[in-house]
Amino acid sequence: MALFLLDTFGSASIGVFMRVTEKFLIVPNQLPESTVKKLEKWFGIKIVRTNIGGSVLVGSLICANSNGIILPHSVWDEELATIKALGDVNITVMEGSKKTAFGNLVLANDRGAVADPRLKREEIKAIADTLGVEVVQGEIAGLPYVGSLAVATNKGVLAHPLIKPEEEKLLGDILKAPVSVGTVNCGIPYIGTGLIGNSRVAVAGSLTTGPEIFIISQALKVAGGDERGQDL
Repeated sequence: MALFLLDTFGSASIGVFMRVTEKFLIVPNQLPESTVKKLEKWFGIKIVRTNIGGSVLVGSLICANSNGIILPHSVWDEELATIKALGDVNITVMEGSKKTAFGNLVLANDRGAVADPRLKREEIKAIADTLGVEVVQGEIAGLPYVGSLAVATNKGVLAHPLIKPEEEKLLGDILKAPVSVGTVNCGIPYIGTGLIGNSRVAVAGSLTTGPEIFIISQALKVAGGDERGQDL
């Protein structure tokens, strides 16, 4: 169990580019081989390389847990085929939804999910059926795009520091994990933009400070690592 630091495409906002679960990690095609090898070494899980609708913003565009993956309607056929090669995982393309950034709209682990209150009932049902968990609509810090405001693993949740008590209770109840607050990348409260992780490993943006690393490692219950993986 460890926590590492990384840059992606010269940016510390690594969370917008990749999506990780207990079983797999999805990264963009353009990610350098050296970075992919570091991620393989750190996580020790299957890595799938694909863009979504031609975009490298994989982390923002898809939401996932170990059971399933939600893809926007903009996904290309060849990208979908690559993801289907994962095998035993539910995959749903949200054909009837105009929304695309499901990574920003849904916060999920293997026990539950919290979704943007603006999503329609049929969208919520599709997400629940695909991820195999209860989905409840809610906000974090009074904001709807919950996936960008927190990171949830099966061991813990790290959320925007201005989360309200009732929001914190909802997250803890639905995700069935303790909720902590913090920032990434030297004070950024949008946790999902600069942090990825599962129950064994977390990777934060390279601008993340020592005190932030301590809070992340406590919240997600991973050990702080000393290996930096910048890709500048």
